[in-house]
Amino acid sequence: MKPWRDKEEFKSRVLEWAVKLDVSAQSLSVRPMKNKWASCSTAGNLSFNSELLELDKGVADYVIVHELLHFRVPNHGRLWKSLMRAYLGDYEKIEIRMNDAACRRLQ
Repeated sequence: MKPWRDKEEFKSRVLEWAVKLDVSAQSLSVRPMKNKWASCSTAGNLSFNSELLELDKGVADYVIVHELLHFRVPNHGRLWKSLMRAYLGDYEKIEIRMNDAACRRLQ
């Protein structure tokens, strides 16, 4: 897959996933973040690191689904892992790619 065209394409993908997962966000932003790929709040605010726009779409899908699922499951326990697997299959492989990307980012 290719990187994202722009923020709007990325945001559209977030909204597509939100519909699939039956969750809604109050706000959605893509902005520079120093230490995280994304974050969500209990008030329904989603923020994604603008560096995701440079990454493969499959990797970004991992981050999108990861954050959206936190609206239903606030931790990374069994239920969260089961839902990740249900929506993304072998998400652990993508997680490894994310960690590699994070390491390169810090260099």
